[in-house]
Amino acid sequence: MCVQTVGLLAHALERNGIATVVVSLVASITRVIRPPRALEVPFPFGHPLGRPGDAAGQRAVLRQALGLLPRTDVPVTATLVMGAAWPPPAGRSGC
Repeated sequence: MCVQTVGLLAHALERNGIATVVVSLVASITRVIRPPRALEVPFPFGHPLGRPGDAAGQRAVLRQALGLLPRTDVPVTATLVMGAAWPPPAGRSGC
């Protein structure tokens, strides 16, 4: 439900002049709700920015998400492009 709720909230904020970007973990719901700007990521629930402790990877996710803000050809959905892998490296719990 959170993916749906965030998408609907994004629509309400945009109607009031606040630009939004949704980071989505569930592409199928995002494509139905069609928030104004969405970045689909391949990570599991609880990890929308990627691996814990991977600051560089998390910055890459945020850069791509924020890069959608200037887009006015909404709704627009992008898919994360980066070399980060899941699961976390050996020795890390992932939580």
